Amino acid sequence: MSLNAIHVAVLMGGWSSERPVSLMSGEGVAKALESKGHKVTRIDMDRDVALRLAEAKPDVVFNALHGAPGEDGTVQGMMDLMGLTYTHSGLATSVIAIDKELTKQALVPHGVPMPGGRVVRSADIHVADPLPRPYVLKPVNEGSSVGVAIVTEEGNYGNPIAKGVTGPWQEFDELLAEPYIRGRELTTAVIGDRALLVTELKPKSGFYDFDSKYTDGMTEHVCPAEIPDEITQACKDIALRAHQLLGCKGTSRSDFRWDDTQGIEGLFLLEVNTQPGMTPLSLVPEQARACGMEYPELVEAIIAEALADAKVRGAKPK
Repeated sequence: MSLNAIHVAVLMGGWSSERPVSLMSGEGVAKALESKGHKVTRIDMDRDVALRLAEAKPDVVFNALHGAPGEDGTVQGMMDLMGLTYTHSGLATSVIAIDKELTKQALVPHGVPMPGGRVVRSADIHVADPLPRPYVLKPVNEGSSVGVAIVTEEGNYGNPIAKGVTGPWQEFDELLAEPYIRGRELTTAVIGDRALLVTELKPKSGFYDFDSKYTDGMTEHVCPAEIPDEITQACKDIALRAHQLLGCKGTSRSDFRWDDTQGIEGLFLLEVNTQPGMTPLSLVPEQARACGMEYPELVEAIIAEALADAKVRGAKPK
């Protein structure tokens, strides 16, 4: 699709742990929009972001922020109050989707398969394991595999986990403990009302952590994944259903673990990313390209949905 030339403010950066990724995403989006003839104002978010957006007076804001406060509903609420039209999910969806426990509460009752587990106080894990080993500890509301630890019998965290050992328990007061699902890492992108493909991620380190995601050559992307048709279709169905149940807009990416010894029963949704990366190594652009949509067209499609949604709601771009 092609949009008439408009003015887009690209909101990027911020101060979360994912700032470097957001800057890469934002710059990629900005250059793509300029290549299509659009006017672009780049905004590296700081505490004066509302003033800078008001001064820019864009037709639409492309939200390229990752992590809090750009992905957790804070910035969305600010832009709602300002009457701005913006891309990706709105306030309520963002609040729920960034919180892994709230996401489970929203999706599991509708039959979406997700791992069990519970929220635990970080201090308590130094007394006893919250779950039988192996299990995973992760922040409740961080993305990009920030602060994830896999606790195994043979690991070097100690038993119980020693207080002085480096891990997410030193950074977060509460953590989500989940059973560790052995197997394969899969992900599916949704754009609008369409689930694209399934990509299998094969990190050379054995774990798809932050460095594996954003360091060139650290992870092999198999797109489309070489998996049974039944699993491919299940990933696409679950990703689209989660996108719709949560009320996601523009694009989302659903991450899965699949124990291939268990067939369809071994497939679990881990989380839904409401503002997936748009860097050269990112998965949504890769899947879109495999479906015949080049990067600039993907960016325009995300913006077009935001403009169409604003029109339906009676909002006027500022």
